[in-house]
Amino acid sequence: LRRNLHFRLGLPLDRPLLRTSNALTFGAMEMRDRSSSKSSSLLRDVHKEIPSSGVSGGIMSLIDGSYEYYHYLHDGIDDNGWGCAYRSLQTIMSWYRLQQYSSINVPSHREIQQVLVEIGDKDPSFIGSREWIGAIELSFVLDKLLGASCKIINVRSGDELPEKCRELAIHFETQGTPVMIGGGVLAYTLLGVDYNEASGDCAFLILDPHYTGGDDLKKIVNGGWCAWKKSVDSKGRSFFLKDKFYNLLLPQRPNMV
Repeated sequence: LRRNLHFRLGLPLDRPLLRTSNALTFGAMEMRDRSSSKSSSLLRDVHKEIPSSGVSGGIMSLIDGSYEYYHYLHDGIDDNGWGCAYRSLQTIMSWYRLQQYSSINVPSHREIQQVLVEIGDKDPSFIGSREWIGAIELSFVLDKLLGASCKIINVRSGDELPEKCRELAIHFETQGTPVMIGGGVLAYTLLGVDYNEASGDCAFLILDPHYTGGDDLKKIVNGGWCAWKKSVDSKGRSFFLKDKFYNLLLPQRPNMV
């Protein structure tokens, strides 16, 4: 029935636009909904405040929709040094929730660990630990909790990431979901790319989960915690490590209404 209504109204067939969770609320009801929201204090869409990438003649391909910024020390959990991939997963989960593909709460670190134990990927001792997770584990959790499929791109070195800019641009144009980049012991959330196909110049819009401060948008933007990053900057410094391999997790948009 819902798909038929989408068809008759000329609405896209992969966007859940006609659900009760999309209903507008007013007055006292709106205040009640806000006060009951578990994640109402989280910053949303922080990338909208950042300056341009510096790629001359580039075409920007960005995330489609809203997300919440999860980073170190949120929710009173001291995950400094080990929780960056968990935070990237939470940001990705928030995207599915805010686009109405899911109504489940964004899982905690412990709940993420419990899922991995339940599916047999980890031993029971993993629950409550400070062990890292990577792109493969994130794909397992997204599949288990949301039924969302993922594509994974492997690169042998951080130097090779610019070669994937065109593929990443296509992802953002067709799927529009946040991407997790994991390399060595670090994980980042990718929100878009700015790519000049003729010159090969490319910049990556990085949302950094390693931030440990308060949710001060100005501090986050000025500190470069959400910023355009080039593989090698104007001073010759590499953002992605040459001697580490990287996995990129590209969650797919569900084909559902």
